[in-house]
Amino acid sequence: MSEQKRAPTKPADEQRDIGKPVGYFELILQNANFRWLWGGQIVSLLGDWFNLIASAILIAELTDSGLALGILFTIRMLAPFAVAPIAGIFADRYNRKHLLIITDLVRAVVVLGFLFVRDANDIWLLYALTTLLFGVSGFFSPARSAILPDITSPQELGTANTLGAATWSVMLAVGAAIGGLTTGLFGSQTAFIIDGFTFAISAGLLLKIRLPGSPSTAGAAPARAKLTALRYMLQHPDILIIAMHKAAISLLMSTGVQVVLVEISNTYFVIGVGGALSLGMIYCVNGIGSGIGPILARRWTGDRDKPLRASITLGYLIAVIGIAIKAPLFNFETVLLGGLVRSIGGGIVWVFSTQLLLQSAPNEIRGRIFGTEFALFTLMGGASSLIIGMLLDQFQIQMILWGMAALNLIPALLWGLWYRHHNRKEK
Repeated sequence: MSEQKRAPTKPADEQRDIGKPVGYFELILQNANFRWLWGGQIVSLLGDWFNLIASAILIAELTDSGLALGILFTIRMLAPFAVAPIAGIFADRYNRKHLLIITDLVRAVVVLGFLFVRDANDIWLLYALTTLLFGVSGFFSPARSAILPDITSPQELGTANTLGAATWSVMLAVGAAIGGLTTGLFGSQTAFIIDGFTFAISAGLLLKIRLPGSPSTAGAAPARAKLTALRYMLQHPDILIIAMHKAAISLLMSTGVQVVLVEISNTYFVIGVGGALSLGMIYCVNGIGSGIGPILARRWTGDRDKPLRASITLGYLIAVIGIAIKAPLFNFETVLLGGLVRSIGGGIVWVFSTQLLLQSAPNEIRGRIFGTEFALFTLMGGASSLIIGMLLDQFQIQMILWGMAALNLIPALLWGLWYRHHNRKEK
């Protein structure tokens, strides 16, 4: 694998003055490299949601255990965490395009192993394959985040980040709906086969990317290139705190909620085999919310630092309202509405925290910073999945949801205090 070429990093104050952002259609039409990356993302994410719903429904049907379901989501989170220390280094040291292609091809092979999971005695195999699949994915995510500034101009970066996040949301909506329908009508095996094909197609699209050549800074890299990501982030607490937002999302409003959603679909509002259709509908609405939230908010924020920061606090508060709407489980409609509102808030926090990192993280350590961020995200997600899985066997879903709504007020308050401190420091 070839070494990663690095472009010089602009000073932070220069990075923030990036001019007027380009439009979404303009970006797609004019930037071929982003177009190929985006196309691969669309195809790959479609398969991801097929795999999630198929695995979750299969576990629920074979075990009928909240803890077993929690273990699945815990593995999906902790496997990437296990490789995070080296994944970020790979994203900085080696060609990011090649890294993306290799991980896609490996995942295309691994996912076919799910076809051998037939009954409760094969649950260990499903867990093992999930560990391997998401361990490999742990190399993909930091590399994809780090490559974005390599193939976009400063004026394109914010638009590319928002469009990528919106695509994740749209494919959550479309992929979950189609995946739920496919799993409900044709079974989990069909969904796993489709997932394998999507990884292969994604690799083919990524081959088209042409990374711009730039003089390598190897041998003359600044001292910070030799720092570990955590050490650098401790020296720059604003970057560390921004990187913790996804961990807060995973712990309090995302991963644990996903475990609850499977239980709601499988127990309270069952549509299709094992609730596959109802789960697909819930994820579909969630995808719509997380997609439109950042797009609408960005009409006000643009790529400006202060509005992006202020909107993150608002995002947490919107998520609290959404979980509170869902918590009573009055009917399926309020579950969908609550999920929509929660996802709008979560989407704003996710996209805008990523944008702040993209505008602040230096290139020579960017992969490691995103790797650390992803490690925090997966670690908190694993903890949340396991805790929620155990709580589901002990408490009612309504009580769990009310608790999660209240807990989301904590990061909203802490970020609000840091935002105030940051503004005073900037002045």
